Amino acid sequence: MADGGSPKTAPSKSIKHTNRLAAEHSPYLLQHAHNPVDWYPWGEEAFAEARKTDTPIFLSIGYSTCHWCHVMEVESFEDEEVAKLLNDWFVCIKVDREERPDVDKVYMTYVQALYGGGGWPLSVFLSPDLKPMMGGTYFSPDDNPGRPGFKSLLRQVKEAWDTKKEYMVKGGLFAMEQLAEALAAVARSEKLPDGLPERAVQKCAEELADSYDSKFGGFGSAPKFPRPVEIQLMLYHKKKLKDNQMPGEAKHDLSMVALTLQSMARGGIHDHVGGGFHRYSVDECWHVPHFEKMLYDQGQLVNIYLDAFSLTNDMFYSSTARDILDYLQREMIGPSGEIFSAEDADSAEFEGAMRKEEGAFYVWTSQEIDDILGEHAPLFKEHYYIKSSGNCDLSRMSDPNDEFKGKNVLIERNSTSAMASKSGMPLDEYLKILGTCRKKLYDVRSKRPRPSLDDKVIVSWNGMAISAFARASKILKNEHEGIQFHFPVVGANPREYMEVAEKAATFIRKHLYDEQTRRLQHSFRNGPSKAPGFLDDYAFLISGLLDMYECGSSTNWLAWAIELQHSQDKLFLDEEGGGYFNTPGEDPSVLLRLKEDHDGAEPSGNSVAVINLVRLASLVAPASDRYRQNAEVLLAVFENSLRETAMAMPLMCCGADMHCVPSRKQVVVVGDKASEEFDKMLAAAHSSYNPNKTVIHIDPRDAEEMDFWEENNEKIAAMAKTNYVPDKIVALVCQNFACSPPVYEASMLGSLLESN
Repeated sequence: MADGGSPKTAPSKSIKHTNRLAAEHSPYLLQHAHNPVDWYPWGEEAFAEARKTDTPIFLSIGYSTCHWCHVMEVESFEDEEVAKLLNDWFVCIKVDREERPDVDKVYMTYVQALYGGGGWPLSVFLSPDLKPMMGGTYFSPDDNPGRPGFKSLLRQVKEAWDTKKEYMVKGGLFAMEQLAEALAAVARSEKLPDGLPERAVQKCAEELADSYDSKFGGFGSAPKFPRPVEIQLMLYHKKKLKDNQMPGEAKHDLSMVALTLQSMARGGIHDHVGGGFHRYSVDECWHVPHFEKMLYDQGQLVNIYLDAFSLTNDMFYSSTARDILDYLQREMIGPSGEIFSAEDADSAEFEGAMRKEEGAFYVWTSQEIDDILGEHAPLFKEHYYIKSSGNCDLSRMSDPNDEFKGKNVLIERNSTSAMASKSGMPLDEYLKILGTCRKKLYDVRSKRPRPSLDDKVIVSWNGMAISAFARASKILKNEHEGIQFHFPVVGANPREYMEVAEKAATFIRKHLYDEQTRRLQHSFRNGPSKAPGFLDDYAFLISGLLDMYECGSSTNWLAWAIELQHSQDKLFLDEEGGGYFNTPGEDPSVLLRLKEDHDGAEPSGNSVAVINLVRLASLVAPASDRYRQNAEVLLAVFENSLRETAMAMPLMCCGADMHCVPSRKQVVVVGDKASEEFDKMLAAAHSSYNPNKTVIHIDPRDAEEMDFWEENNEKIAAMAKTNYVPDKIVALVCQNFACSPPVYEASMLGSLLESN
């Protein structure tokens, strides 16, 4: 996202133009189908035109819910004067970065390397052979002090192409050669030095702690992005400290996580009325967000709130996880179980409005609250810091351009228990009133013009959501009995969450997986996209399938995870240098084949792959050594990064340490899977936080299941036969298949795991 003011965005008043994007499926490309710019989609037709006419390419990359992409469209791509310059002097290509992350990664890497930063919209000028010559992000149409406007930039590039073409082409070629050399990560040995993983986890935790905001939580300053991998690292480090008899240090890690998660959930980045989280906050106090909602945020955030609940048994965290899951179920799931990508930041303030405004769907005036809530308005307004003048005043960064003057973004500045006490009301009654008020606001808000929905189905993001729903199906069974839920938390039976996960996985297998070639496609909208599955699609989906199996679903999903891992190794593994490339390397238009290690808003495919390999090695005997060897060499590829820039790769630090743990704990549950007692025992197996644990469940009377284990791990099959007791559920806690005495009660298993 660009910095600066936020001009209003507007839909076209009438359709005067139609370009080639009208034939595409991507919502982002379709948004630009009626620009006067003569857009091409990424592909050979555009490339051939550029080569034939010896014309430079203007490449614009964005995504459908990107606020600043909308701004640049209205200001420049809908402007006839700008469009004429683009059409006369360039071949113009528009790319949806969510549909083609491989293309985006090449040119984003170039812009970041040359200019020290990047963002969307990404604007890059290419030679006809696709080499980048210069680039940037958002450009306003006219010149600003110290920064040329887009029209001036187009004239400068055109003049440079006419007068210095050879110099520009050579510069682009040199830049790509330098990038390829700099990013050519290969393992210099077949294993990491002893002690490096533990030091990397420690270093990452220390650096995060140094950047910790002790007032508002989070790591770093404004703007504040949720980066769940940071929380994962801190929780992992906390567990190591506790295991190493360092309770004081462990408590400090947990306190940083607690303030961060609580501040986020109470902040305006959280949609208190409809559930789920916005992309990030512009200020340091998690208050005023950029309002788009992304599926990858929701899936990861559920998992870290579930982890916090497992560690603390505090229902605040489990309720927040439910809030996100219920939002996804209400708003983001298609008729066949597919989970959509995102909701926009911008929407019309009222039906028929000619302009869209950021956050219009989500903000409230004080008068609206009075009119809707009546007698409960004063209580609600005090609780959520609602003021007649507007409440975006907590930071000078919250609303520097007075866009939200007189508007309120709901934020809880104090705990609910403190506010209930202040009102002199029992907490249960206070919570009930707040929930009733939120439902009334939700009903009114539902009649407003909605932000646009990007109903593209992305495999990698669905993998994250599948993981979240699957884990919630068991972890949330450990909530206190009799808990009361208040809107937007509906309080579904946790069993329903597994059904959501299974439907999403079924959709992907049916629509985006070729059973013959055993290959995934990247995304789906009105049919599969042209893009193949990338590393992230395989790795994140495998992770979700492993969570489905471990949380009680069929071994059929585990078998598919094994199959996908085989395909991932075949398509992406660097057999000589180690690690996984991001792309299959089959598309000559994608100029760089990268191995990514940075864990950002989304974790890197290599980080997730390491953890998948460690988990699979503890389940699947025939391939166990190969999995561990691939993980070892992958980590060796990124040895320098683990040593020097651990904070950039928190999840890989965790994965490296998991790989080096001498033996994962295995919890084996044996018995009748259809019984309620089996479900309780499996919930107990997931009741305590331990990333170095594998949960295996088996019903010895199920011939298909026994065949699977006979083929994939004879020890598990033998354990099931030996320990089966009719009419009882048996659980064993093992390491290297040396097991503690069996237990027959869920409470006993929970206590055993908590003490280990």
